[in-house]
Amino acid sequence: MRLFRSSEILGIARDTMEFALEASEETHPNEYMGFLRAEDARKLGLDRKGQVITDVLVIPGTKSDPTSATVQTNMVPNDIKAVGSVHSHPNGVLRPSDADLATFHKGDVHIIIGAPYGWSDWQVFDSSGEPRSLDVLDVPLPEEQFFDFTQADIDEELS
Repeated sequence: MRLFRSSEILGIARDTMEFALEASEETHPNEYMGFLRAEDARKLGLDRKGQVITDVLVIPGTKSDPTSATVQTNMVPNDIKAVGSVHSHPNGVLRPSDADLATFHKGDVHIIIGAPYGWSDWQVFDSSGEPRSLDVLDVPLPEEQFFDFTQADIDEELS
């Protein structure tokens, strides 16, 4: 298991973006909140170094209302695949609030999705709150695994 990977985010998997849009719509009129996780692009069949956002991690105990979403920080795992956040603005505003900016230091990609939650109703920001681009990529999602290591990895480590 490699701990250091290229930090360049190449894009987000189409299925992952679709999930975030649908979750935002289903949570309306309250805000939706999740953390973005990425996978090495080569594991997804791309012939480029970098990462592709493939998962949205929802933290248990997250509380939301029409103007905010609050995550219990003690429930956030220390995850080497974490690359940023996604949340919705039920009012449709596609720019970060001061409260949003205060959380953007954790990761390089932050997506805000606004009502009515369609494919053109989202904007991406960097850790400073500046708009950035993010391609939507047609790549297969990796198979879900509870652990990021196998028994063979454990055996190799012990030998």
